[in-house]
Amino acid sequence: MTQPEDRSGQRGVWPRHVLPRGWLALLCALVLTAAAFGPRAEPALAAAEAPDTGIVVRKATARPNEDGGSAALGGRETRLTWEGTVNVAEGVSSVTLELPEGSSFEGSSTRVTVLEGLDRQGVEGTARPEASSVTVSFSVPVAAGSLLRLEVSGMSFPSAGGDYVVSGSYVTASGGQGRLEDSPAISVEENTAVQRVVGWLDGQQWVEAWNSVPFLGMFLKPQLLVTSFASLFQGWLLCLLVVTAAYPFAILLGLAFALMRISRNPLLRGLSSFYINVLRGTPLFLQIYVAFFGLPMLGINIDNTLLGVIVIAVNSSSYQAEIYRAGIQSIPQGQYEAALSLGMTRMQTMLWIILPQTVRRVIPTVTSDFITSYKDTSLLSSVGVMELMMFSKNLTTVTGNITPYIAAAIYYLMVTLPLIKVVGIVEKRLSAAEAGQGPRPKGDGKGSLSVETIDSIGGESNVR
Repeated sequence: MTQPEDRSGQRGVWPRHVLPRGWLALLCALVLTAAAFGPRAEPALAAAEAPDTGIVVRKATARPNEDGGSAALGGRETRLTWEGTVNVAEGVSSVTLELPEGSSFEGSSTRVTVLEGLDRQGVEGTARPEASSVTVSFSVPVAAGSLLRLEVSGMSFPSAGGDYVVSGSYVTASGGQGRLEDSPAISVEENTAVQRVVGWLDGQQWVEAWNSVPFLGMFLKPQLLVTSFASLFQGWLLCLLVVTAAYPFAILLGLAFALMRISRNPLLRGLSSFYINVLRGTPLFLQIYVAFFGLPMLGINIDNTLLGVIVIAVNSSSYQAEIYRAGIQSIPQGQYEAALSLGMTRMQTMLWIILPQTVRRVIPTVTSDFITSYKDTSLLSSVGVMELMMFSKNLTTVTGNITPYIAAAIYYLMVTLPLIKVVGIVEKRLSAAEAGQGPRPKGDGKGSLSVETIDSIGGESNVR
């Protein structure tokens, strides 16, 4: 075997950087085997890339369109906002949004926003609405990783209301198709008759001209007046409930303290005087605060509505006590003497002779006090009782308009004006009866009366 000759011309010495041919072949075979059966770089690179999962829907919302409220109503134009993250490697060229039958995209306009990180991309879109769907085609494909937002204005949900999801499909840059996942449910309220009236008013030119006047639009907006009547109705019923529940107790308490006030017992007179003077001498607003904030501090917790009834009843009873006392003392002393001469006791005289005449005389004043108590229920709104004023205050805060207060005033007048008219009629009849100008009994045609009648003159009952 001939040894290789190095560059220095010396034989018998192997250079360190030169391997025998057999070892070199063996090394090449090992490298080729590792390349053939070892892990490849391409799958590792592909694994590092984001998976192609289509479009991940982030949210779908509807803008409130209720006049004087914060609800999205069906059957009325609103704005649908849909967002999704594009996870398609080649990008998306168009998106179709679909809603259940009864929805409408006709006449709508669509605004496209594409964000890549915090940077807004210059991608424009062309919308093609069709009944309950709208297809938006993009000027350039929306790249993977971008946030896509579609704002569709002028669309409407079904009038029946309900919870609706936005579904649909998309087309990739290469023409492939995929389905959108359902969006979170959008809650839509039913379009009621009230809202249909409001929709009709929205289309009237005279309403637009009316609202263009700042004063009229702020204090008496027709659309808001209609919705306010519907929204305040529950509070109005609570007002009526409070005053009608409180007044029978106020009548009984007032009559009891009136009798104590004219009693011969000095203790009863002093107790009734203290009760009446304290309640009449302090504001009802203060009494409400003492009851609603003082009682809980003592561990006494009562339902707000029930406590409101109690406060109104107690306050009104102090005024009615004076009304009944004045009515009782207006009866002539001869009535008492006549009853005593007939052998009636003081209690019998009061029960069967004095009180019937007293009730008749105080009806107008008691009715006026009822009107006052009905209006005073508005003070309960300061402690969270959901009565008429509380509803109107909340609605005014939401709308930024004074019209709900005007609607509340109309609700109050619906009760007070008829009662005021009734009081006027009763007072006229009582005045005529006191003056002897009431209707006279008719005879039977023979110069005598056919029935026995009672004619009250000067507060005294004379049987003829």
